[in-house]
Amino acid sequence: QLQLVESGGGLVQPGGSLRLSCAASGFSLSSYEIGWFRQAPGKEREGLLCISASGGSTVTADSVKGRFSISRDVAKNTVYLQMSSLTPEDTGVYFCAAVRPRSPYRACTISATLYNYWGQGTQVTVSS
Repeated sequence: QLQLVESGGGLVQPGGSLRLSCAASGFSLSSYEIGWFRQAPGKEREGLLCISASGGSTVTADSVKGRFSISRDVAKNTVYLQMSSLTPEDTGVYFCAAVRPRSPYRACTISATLYNYWGQGTQVTVSS
């Protein structure tokens, strides 16, 4: 059974940093693209970053470029979202999601509609 579990969310002050984890089970990260998304209150789900199944490429949304990064540990079957220089606008529920591409070398996408496995989300609140 394929499962994704996010963790690491919480309350952080503006300008602070946070690292989220997405633990995968029931499948290998080497075969799936993983994306990070967030949903702020009253807003649509926004794609932030993704990493290809091969791990060779990533995509980062302009809104978080230079502040957020994605990485993975295949041995731990975990993907990370490192966030820095956080602002109140980064507040929201953060989700990781997975999709199996036809080729592991395909460039990943941050379009939420293309992902078919989702975690339950973890809340991030940026406030002083």
